[in-house]
Amino acid sequence: MKEKPTDLEAPSVTNHRRSHSTISIEKQDIINEEVAQSWTRGQVKNDKNTKQKNPLAGLTKDELLADVEAFAQEKNLTHILDDLKKGALIAQDPKSFESLTELSEGEKDIIRREKTHRWSQPFMMYFMTILCAGSAIVQGMDQTAVNGAQEFYFHEFGVTNAWRQGLLNGAPYLCSALIGCWTTAPLNRYFGRRGCIFISCFISFASSFWMAAAHTWWNLLLSRFLLGFAVGAKSTTTPVYGAECSPANIRGALVMMWQMWTAFGIMLGYIASVAFMDVTHATIPGFNWRLMLASTAIPPFVVCIQVYLCPESPRWYMMRDRYQSAYDALCKLRPSSLQAARDLYYIHAALKVEEKLREGKHLWREMFTVPRNRRAAQSSFFVMFMQQFCGVNAIMYYSSSMFREAGFDRRTALVTSLGCGITNWIFALPAVYTIDTFGRRNLLLTTFPLMSLFLLFTGFSFWIPDDTSRTACVATGIYLFMIVYSPGEGPVPFTYSAEAFPLYIRDIGMSFATATTWGFNFIISLTWPALVKAFQPQGAFGWYAAWNIFGWIFAYFCLPETKALSLEELDQVFSLPTRKHINHYRGMLPWYFGKYILRRDVEPQRVLYDYE
Repeated sequence: MKEKPTDLEAPSVTNHRRSHSTISIEKQDIINEEVAQSWTRGQVKNDKNTKQKNPLAGLTKDELLADVEAFAQEKNLTHILDDLKKGALIAQDPKSFESLTELSEGEKDIIRREKTHRWSQPFMMYFMTILCAGSAIVQGMDQTAVNGAQEFYFHEFGVTNAWRQGLLNGAPYLCSALIGCWTTAPLNRYFGRRGCIFISCFISFASSFWMAAAHTWWNLLLSRFLLGFAVGAKSTTTPVYGAECSPANIRGALVMMWQMWTAFGIMLGYIASVAFMDVTHATIPGFNWRLMLASTAIPPFVVCIQVYLCPESPRWYMMRDRYQSAYDALCKLRPSSLQAARDLYYIHAALKVEEKLREGKHLWREMFTVPRNRRAAQSSFFVMFMQQFCGVNAIMYYSSSMFREAGFDRRTALVTSLGCGITNWIFALPAVYTIDTFGRRNLLLTTFPLMSLFLLFTGFSFWIPDDTSRTACVATGIYLFMIVYSPGEGPVPFTYSAEAFPLYIRDIGMSFATATTWGFNFIISLTWPALVKAFQPQGAFGWYAAWNIFGWIFAYFCLPETKALSLEELDQVFSLPTRKHINHYRGMLPWYFGKYILRRDVEPQRVLYDYE
């Protein structure tokens, strides 16, 4: 392969995903078969680049326009034929639209504004974004309202066994990993993206009141288990819905906002704990913790009202051959009918390719037997696993008990936990920018060692004999940990997993990745009380500090960068054997040491990929 300078991450690439379209049925089948073979081959030759070709590259204008006419006739869209033709010409070569004589100056200006005014979008696009943000808030609040509530219901129900405490808190994530994540496909198939979000938010709404009304620990356990049916489906569907409705030029930022608004919901969960901690009722025992859990019904109630005011995913409509509905939805989500027609044709072409890719294949088997797919699954599994085993959710769910163990009274512990939520949200905001500039891999390589250091600092602080110094150091360590977690292992896993898999197995891949994170989330929730009891806080924090060191080693040697890469470039990245990835970065260790530690002038570093 050719070599060219790069940095820690794979080089930033300016190539964009090429647009696909349809031509004559016979010729399209040939093209689709070639693309399918390229995507499923899963291995590149050592001396060659494998790149997907734009299926439209060899077509004449007449061939393209003829296919557009056939498409319009087949789907009863002849009333927008003029826009479809112009849109297809733009999609064939997006960079050359200025030379198209078919476009008026006003239409060219519309296309120019996609780059110069990226956030100039119609009202419905922002309304849809608010819906996705609300769904993320539901997710975050469901996770942390229990943090303060457990300080009261453990005592009220006499739950002193550490394993039972962990099971109560982790029940939603057990249900999500075993059942909830795997209901995503059928719910989406039969009820659509909006329907899946509505059902999952309604379950969150109902389970909130059940939790608040629970009269025994096992009744609370059942209500929290029910909550898990919502957690998996919602966390998988909402980012997909946002991505399918968004224009390509702002899609990454909108998908990234899932994590940011989840962090906001996490903060609201802490706020609810502080707001209701002193509320009492003469005849209702545990009125404060019941209000904490009941307050989590507010965000899903708002989402349930809002969701059917938004258009359904155009892609979902087209998968059911409802092209007029898809076009109407795109008209609400795009600034002009020209852009709506262009995207309608593009999505149609992408679906045709995916149909061919899926045809006759056992998708589960392909995810693990095709080397390219297996490496994507390995990397997605790693980032999702480390999102839990970096130790963050032990803090999210048990920070109040951690602060009480350090010497805080219950009131101070709850207020200090609120600071964790605020810190988590504030420091998630920079990731909207850094995840696409600094890179996914570099964010992890920077934050894993720092998270390990701050966990060790927190754990060792429990040995400080003076109460004031001990509590101050424990709080400082946990806050510093949240500061470095929020822009790193916070946003990277869902973003990375969403782009790592090829299109034809992406649904299954995301279900696998989501089930992984919620499964290990349950393990964290279940084991933390017993871990602290057996090894004391020093050993428990040290355990997760060690996992962060492992995370750094694996990320450095085995995790490919996916920042700013097109589909064909991602195929090349994940087609490279892991062994070669390890050998490359092992050989780069002296280079990094000489450049960044000894501050010497060194030759340009070797590169791992060639995208030319």
